[in-house]
Amino acid sequence: MPRRRSPEDGPSFKGWARPGPVAPGGVALEPGETLDGLCGHWRIFQLEKGHRFSVDDLVTAWYGTTWCPRAGRIADLGSGIGSVALLAAWRCPGAVVHTVEAQEQSLRLARKSVQYNGQEARVFPSLGDLRDPDLFAGEAPFDLVTGTPPYWPEGDRLPAAHAQAVPARLEVRGGIADYALAAAQLLAPGGLFACVFPNDQRDRALAALRAADLLCLHRREIIFKDGEPYGLDVFAAARRQDLPGDFGTRAECPEVETPILIRRTDGTVDPGIARVRLALGFPPGL
Repeated sequence: MPRRRSPEDGPSFKGWARPGPVAPGGVALEPGETLDGLCGHWRIFQLEKGHRFSVDDLVTAWYGTTWCPRAGRIADLGSGIGSVALLAAWRCPGAVVHTVEAQEQSLRLARKSVQYNGQEARVFPSLGDLRDPDLFAGEAPFDLVTGTPPYWPEGDRLPAAHAQAVPARLEVRGGIADYALAAAQLLAPGGLFACVFPNDQRDRALAALRAADLLCLHRREIIFKDGEPYGLDVFAAARRQDLPGDFGTRAECPEVETPILIRRTDGTVDPGIARVRLALGFPPGL
């Protein structure tokens, strides 16, 4: 099924040159799917009416690779359609990336995207449950672990309309606490766990990190629209046992960075999120 080309498909967009490797392509688009820009020349397969990559994925990959820029081995938990894993792979071109996803439909899309972008030799999507005590046996430890946990327990919110999107919204197979525990088991000494969670549940996220004996080293708030309170927090945490002296008793979130705004009150894109987009090889004005 041919895909209709858009102005963003070329090597440049409005004079902005796309950075990074060119995707070899050659993977067919199937009915009900779209093929969309992700980073640089790379694209991602998504269901037209299912779960689609979002700003949560964008900022998690960006924040994790910003604070762990030389990661050689990366793991992504609950990886869905592979957006965070591919973004991290694009930012860390020498890294090997392993992912775990429980939904076969999402895993199928992730594998198509990995093949489309020519990354089969270093990005390895797998089927499984992130709560498995033998997760990534033989592959751990990792310099960077990323995760975009679902935000609410089942019953707290209505499920998504499409079944594939439900686990991305509700805690069907574990929540933030499970992600933090898995990360703590998988991290190499000095490695980082990067995750995202709603800013109105900040205390819950910090409690999950503490329960896993992870120390939050950095936190940054992402504001969806100027003047509106709801947004996201991105966190970068390390295992407390890996930190020297009394660092681990005194330094939780010692650096709370300036919030990043996505939309101004008039709806225009703020330069803060535009800089993040640029760092991920994505046209800043789109």
